[in-house]
Amino acid sequence: MSETIITESTSTAIINAPIEFVDIADWVFTLPDAEYQRCSPAHIAAGFTTSDDGRRMSLNVETIGGNLMVQHYVEDIGEPHHVRLLSTSDVIGPGGRTKSGVVWELSVKAVDATKCELTNHVIGKTTPEYWDHLGKSGIPFEVAKKAQDVSSSAHNAQETPEFAKSMEKAALKRKTAAK
Repeated sequence: MSETIITESTSTAIINAPIEFVDIADWVFTLPDAEYQRCSPAHIAAGFTTSDDGRRMSLNVETIGGNLMVQHYVEDIGEPHHVRLLSTSDVIGPGGRTKSGVVWELSVKAVDATKCELTNHVIGKTTPEYWDHLGKSGIPFEVAKKAQDVSSSAHNAQETPEFAKSMEKAALKRKTAAK
């Protein structure tokens, strides 16, 4: 069966720092584990490494909708104001283990000279393992989709303001260092 969107959510938050000091790519690929955990009670661990082909990779472990997610986010776009990461994520829940495709996109745009707006956009997609898991579990796709959409949207809305605060802290450090 083909790749199908399971969930898609977008959340925004204000970063109280000038856009020229915001560097999302640097933030994603240097985010300390403890700082990642402070951004959500659902966040368990984070780290960074490289993929086999040398691209930067962010590793995130979190719970969403009662499932443990291990995300292997490989850099697709890595610019200061726009990052897109792609992951085939491990999903471990009460019904067993499967995989889900995830596109995580972060971008920022200036609001005025002193602040900007962060957009956190997440898309969850099916994989062959996901379809197999649904078939074995007997859960109708629409039921699984609704549950994932609700939990992913709530998770995104909760973590985005905390990501913005973390990026703001990093941007203000850059601004102070530039003086």
